[in-house]
Amino acid sequence: MNVIERAQQWVDHDPDPATAAELASVVEAARAGDESALAELNRAMNGPLQFGTAGLRGEIGPGESRMNLSVVIRATAGLCAVLLRHATRAPRVVIGCDARYGSVDFAHAAARVASAAGCEVFLLPLKNPTPLTAFSVRELDADAGIMVTASHNPPRDNGYKVYLGGTVVTGAGQGVQIVSPFDAEIASAIASAPFADQIAQNDELIVNVDPREDYIARAASLAQGSPEIKEDLAITLTAMHGVGAALTQQVLNEAGFTNVSLVAEQVEPDPDFPTVSFPNPEEPGALDLAIAHARAHASDLIIAVDPDADRCALAVPDEASSNGWRQLSGDETGSLLGEFLAGSAPEDAVFANSIVSSRLLGKIAQGHGLKYQHTLTGFKWIARVPGLYFGYEEAIGFCPDPTRVRDKDGIATSVVAASLFAMLKSQGRTAKDELERMARLYGLHVTAPLTFRVDRLELIAEGMQRLRSQPPTTLAGAEVEGVVDLSKGWDGLPGTDALMVTTTAGDRVIARPSGTEPKLKCYLEVVIPVEDGAEVPWAQARERLETIKSEFGAAIGI
Repeated sequence: MNVIERAQQWVDHDPDPATAAELASVVEAARAGDESALAELNRAMNGPLQFGTAGLRGEIGPGESRMNLSVVIRATAGLCAVLLRHATRAPRVVIGCDARYGSVDFAHAAARVASAAGCEVFLLPLKNPTPLTAFSVRELDADAGIMVTASHNPPRDNGYKVYLGGTVVTGAGQGVQIVSPFDAEIASAIASAPFADQIAQNDELIVNVDPREDYIARAASLAQGSPEIKEDLAITLTAMHGVGAALTQQVLNEAGFTNVSLVAEQVEPDPDFPTVSFPNPEEPGALDLAIAHARAHASDLIIAVDPDADRCALAVPDEASSNGWRQLSGDETGSLLGEFLAGSAPEDAVFANSIVSSRLLGKIAQGHGLKYQHTLTGFKWIARVPGLYFGYEEAIGFCPDPTRVRDKDGIATSVVAASLFAMLKSQGRTAKDELERMARLYGLHVTAPLTFRVDRLELIAEGMQRLRSQPPTTLAGAEVEGVVDLSKGWDGLPGTDALMVTTTAGDRVIARPSGTEPKLKCYLEVVIPVEDGAEVPWAQARERLETIKSEFGAAIGI
């Protein structure tokens, strides 16, 4: 069939009248010779959405290549077929969703399909954070969890995130996001599923559950410090128009952090994310309202959770900054939290982060006599490390309670971060003071991203090929001593499409295509030894980073 015929077939079997009518009008225009309509059909019918780093994720709209009711129904049918093969009982499925466009409808459709397939369905309170779903998979001994969310993607996106546990995946991977071979098996089952309007649905096995009180109690239990120092810490909290405001504030209050004020303009869930150009706390300008609020309320710390509250960004007062505040990088936050948690970690604790994150966490673990493991990028790898006590990735994702939430959790992270900063304030110290103390202990580690967003995906492959065939020979005046093609595997890790370059100065760059966006991402790190009592050479490190950015970017050639 040509694309017009395939699109008409999709329309004929679309159970959603709105998307069926939308695609039907494009089909009609394409049949009449409209070239722009034909191009739109090619985008809508450009192959099924594939399971990637975060399951299904894409723009909302009609067709097999977009997020819509038909795609969710068929994905759930495929997932349930796999669960029925592997579960040793009637499969249990937890389902949650955020407040994006389509999320509630998608969650209800997934629940009805799973019920009709013979699964016991635990439907969570709608429009709640991703960590609540991840928590519930383990708390309710579920064989799978479905979270309808696109996290911090643009407003018109949505997604479908899958966890496996219960009797389907046991051991360290229980309750973690899908990995191979399950991703391929689910994709194959989806491809074999009937048309969406031919898939049975009912509500016979759906049970509404609300584990929020249990989650709040557990996350709050991670707090450290006396009531006095907790109450003395003034926190500005923003949820970026997502679903994390209420639960995060409740957890912080329950943990003893009662001096929390919310950024009013961003409290209520709003799928348009009207006050930010991009709903990601890492994006420039995303914390402008929070910073203005923090200045007005004399706050000591800004905590920002992303729209589904699985990630957490921190900002701290900084007199050297033009607006009086500085946002910590994911690596700075991960290292600060790692050092803080290492002080009370059991002897068998394992710390882990992705290979694109700072190497400082490994030195912290070693310094405390703890174990450390690096992983491939993504929490589907970090969270399944056996014995994990704390894990993080540089993209502001942190896992401070892996026995209960085997994924990044911005809400639980806010409790640990508040505990750390309450302690620092009680000692008359700042984040910079602690980072400099750590630099003298372990060496100064400073990281920075270098990202290329592209309109044509082939540019990413071309850039990676140039790097592999002609990698740089020097970076920032130091000789390149190692070039490792990570697609062939490295240091016990499976192969992944990435290249690692190291220099005689101890600097490192890793380049890889993004798993969720049309980007080529590079992760830069410089390391400078610092003697005890010496001044920490921040300016030197940042200058080296800028030089490496320029030279490595030239080698990529995008």
